[in-house]
Amino acid sequence: MRFYLGVLGCAALLACGPKVDNSPNVIIETGKGVIEIEVYPDKAPLSSADFLKYVDRKYYHGQAFYRAVTPQNDDRDMGMSIIQGGRLAIEPISEPIAHETTKETGLRNKAGMVSLARKDVGSGSAAFFFINVEDNNFLDFDGKRHPDGQGFAVFGKVVQGMDVVKKIQQGEKEPPLEGDPNAAQFLTRPVIITKAYRK
Repeated sequence: MRFYLGVLGCAALLACGPKVDNSPNVIIETGKGVIEIEVYPDKAPLSSADFLKYVDRKYYHGQAFYRAVTPQNDDRDMGMSIIQGGRLAIEPISEPIAHETTKETGLRNKAGMVSLARKDVGSGSAAFFFINVEDNNFLDFDGKRHPDGQGFAVFGKVVQGMDVVKKIQQGEKEPPLEGDPNAAQFLTRPVIITKAYRK
């Protein structure tokens, strides 16, 4: 009888097996402080899986946040406010993934949300990601930032360390260069990611 009740209680409480974390958190340690990101595999499975792969394989160790866009240096005068980081090499380590639009996921490029950088649709990779410092609605599906209107794939949210994010964004930038409107968005001294790991 005691065993029978134990089994029923275990089933009722769903405590017989290990708990599955549907929103794992990732710690990113940087030269400016610690950023904690909650990842949403249930809402953005492809983007989340790629980001967690880079975390678990230590691909971000020794990499950096290197780009900081503000309303003042946004070359398109949209008021964009982000920091971008990830791999310092031009090419990603793994193959790009299919694009998950904000229309599909229900996630938005609001302040604190984390997204994949990309060029063409299907060229995104967790090798390069960005954190929205302020609301950037024009980065969502049907937004005006990218000519194709598909927006940028959101997969997580900063739950601790937005002060660190803002500190990185305020870092010294490179001087403008003729013919390169993005030059003034790059940090003179990239902020090193010491390591990134699951909490």
